[in-house]
Amino acid sequence: MSIILGIDPGSRITGYGIIEKKGRAFNYLGSGCIKTLAAGDDQSGRLQIIFSGVSELIIQYKPDLFAIEQVFMGLNPSGALKLGQARGAAMVAATNNNLPVAEYSARQIKQSVVGTGAADKTQVQHMVASILKLPGTPQADAADALAVAICHAHSYDSLAKMAGQASKTVRGRLR
Repeated sequence: MSIILGIDPGSRITGYGIIEKKGRAFNYLGSGCIKTLAAGDDQSGRLQIIFSGVSELIIQYKPDLFAIEQVFMGLNPSGALKLGQARGAAMVAATNNNLPVAEYSARQIKQSVVGTGAADKTQVQHMVASILKLPGTPQADAADALAVAICHAHSYDSLAKMAGQASKTVRGRLR
């Protein structure tokens, strides 16, 4: 059993999603958004809100694992820089609480949840709701964060299986 906190970073809205993985089953624990609009145009104030918000989530839900979406370098370098800073604030909150940080590209996340790396936001929302058996469709940023957590659960399982197979192979060679 693992509790996973997924983060979809943003300088104005940072989505979060918390799931529990028991065997092959997923349980929805919570999701929502950390909104930094109260900070106005003060970037350092926004980063403090993100850091505090993620820290509070970690204290409340006590996750075992932390995953975050990587920065996509689009046409706006200034926007990518602000997004990177938001990611950094969330990642520092995780590392300050001794959580290992895993990072995934948007394409990896969509591939893991929808089956195609070219999926759009509505497809991600629909699949997240389906996988987690939610009664409705989560808000886009929260759905993206839940997708990050689901992606990490799938990746973590795969890595654990590979590590188990590798240790069996090594033990077999040592005999």
